[in-house]
Amino acid sequence: MILRVLPSTLTSDTVWAPPSKSVMQRVIALATLADGRTMISRPSESDDCTHALMMAAQLGADIELGEDAVAIHGTFPLKPRETSLTPGESGLGLRLFGVLSALHDGPLTLERAGSLLQRDVSGLAEALDAFGVKVQHTAPGEHPTVHGPIRGAHVSLDAAGSSQVLTGLLCALAHASGDSLLNLHGVVSRPYVQMTLEVLEDMGIEVDVVEEDADERQLLLRVAGGQRAKAMDVAIDGDWSGAAFLMALGVLCAPHHLNVEGLHSTYTQADEAIKGALLFGGCRLAGTDEGVQVMAGKPKSFQVDLTDSPDLFPPLAALAAFAKKPSSLRGLHRLGNKESNRGRVIQSEWAKAGIRVDLDETTDTMVVHPGPVQSARLSSHGDHRMAMAAALLGAAGAPIEIEGAEAVAKSYPSFFDDLESLGVQIQTVAG
Repeated sequence: MILRVLPSTLTSDTVWAPPSKSVMQRVIALATLADGRTMISRPSESDDCTHALMMAAQLGADIELGEDAVAIHGTFPLKPRETSLTPGESGLGLRLFGVLSALHDGPLTLERAGSLLQRDVSGLAEALDAFGVKVQHTAPGEHPTVHGPIRGAHVSLDAAGSSQVLTGLLCALAHASGDSLLNLHGVVSRPYVQMTLEVLEDMGIEVDVVEEDADERQLLLRVAGGQRAKAMDVAIDGDWSGAAFLMALGVLCAPHHLNVEGLHSTYTQADEAIKGALLFGGCRLAGTDEGVQVMAGKPKSFQVDLTDSPDLFPPLAALAAFAKKPSSLRGLHRLGNKESNRGRVIQSEWAKAGIRVDLDETTDTMVVHPGPVQSARLSSHGDHRMAMAAALLGAAGAPIEIEGAEAVAKSYPSFFDDLESLGVQIQTVAG
C-alpha cells in the first residue's frame, strides 16, 4: 500500500496513544503459565500482540477474545497443541516465547516470517545453551527448533545485544526446576528489563536484584525456581514508542499544542525518554491527568544518547530534519538487528527527501542535517517505525509517498487513522 502524506496543520488537539505492545506481550507470556484467568483490558491490536496470543494458545493456554478485553487461562506444565510456534515478524515474540517453549521437554520449532527470517537469533541459542537447552538451525532463513527442558543454573551472560532474551529467561527460569543466578554484563535497554521485573512482581514472581553497576552495565539477578505466576486483571498502558511519533507531530504541526493521552506509566518504558529528548531540543511539555501536552514550535538542535531506547531513532531523526541546526543521536550500533537496518535506511530514505544523514560507527552516532524537506517517495522497507517516521516528514515538510505503509500494523494499526482524525491529509496512491 502506498499512501501520500501532505503538509498539514492539525485540526484536533487530543489523541490517545496506542496500547503498549511491549507491556502486553510480557503479560501474555506470564499469563500463559499463570494459575487462574488473566483479564487484559485495552489490549493492543498490533500484529505482534496477535501473534503473542496465538503462541500462548499454541503452548496450551485458553484464549477468550472480547470486544474490549482478552482473557487468558494459563496452564503449567505446558501442554503444546502444536509442534511449532508462529511469532510472525515479532523479535520480542520470537525470543520471549522461544525461551518459554524451553519449559516443554520436547522440540518446538519457531516459524519465523518476513524480515524476522533474516534477523540474528544466535544470542537466543547461546543463552539457552547455558541452561541445558539445545537450539538447532539458527542461520538466516531457517526456523530454529528449541528442545527443553530448561533448568536453573549459575551463569555469566553477555547482555549487550538485546534485553529480549533476558525477558524470556526471567519468565521461564522462575518456573523451571532449580535456582538461577544471572551475572549479566554489557546490559542494554535497562528500562525494558525493569518493565519485565515490574510485570513479574505484579504477577507474583520474585526476582532479586543482588547487585547493579549502572556505569559498567553490570547486573546480578537471583531467580528462585519452582515459582508459579498468578493471574491478574490489567489495563494496558499507553505506548511511549508510538506516542513519540504523535508528540513529534504535535511539535511540528499543531497550531498551538497537542494532548497525547493514555500514558499512565504504570510500568517503566524506555521510550518515555522522548520527553527528555524533546526538552533537550527546546520543545515545551506539560504533564496532564491522562498523559502529556506538547507545545508547537520549531525545535533546536539536540544531542541525545539512545543506547537504551533505540526505537526513538526514527521519530527523532524525522524531528531533527526540521531543527535549526544538525542534531546528534548516539547508539547507532543498536539499529542493525531490527525490522530493517534503521541507520542505513534512515540515511538512504532521508536523502531522497533532501535530508543529509551522516553515520559514524567510530563515535556510534547519527547526525541529521536539517532540511528543507523535498517531495519524494520513500520506502518503509517493511519497517513499521520507518513508515511512521516518513509520515512526519510529509505532514510537516513536503508531500511524501510511503511505500509499504501497511507495515504500521506491526505495532500501531490505527496510526494513519489517528493522523487523519487529527487533521493530517492522507491520500491513497494507486500502485
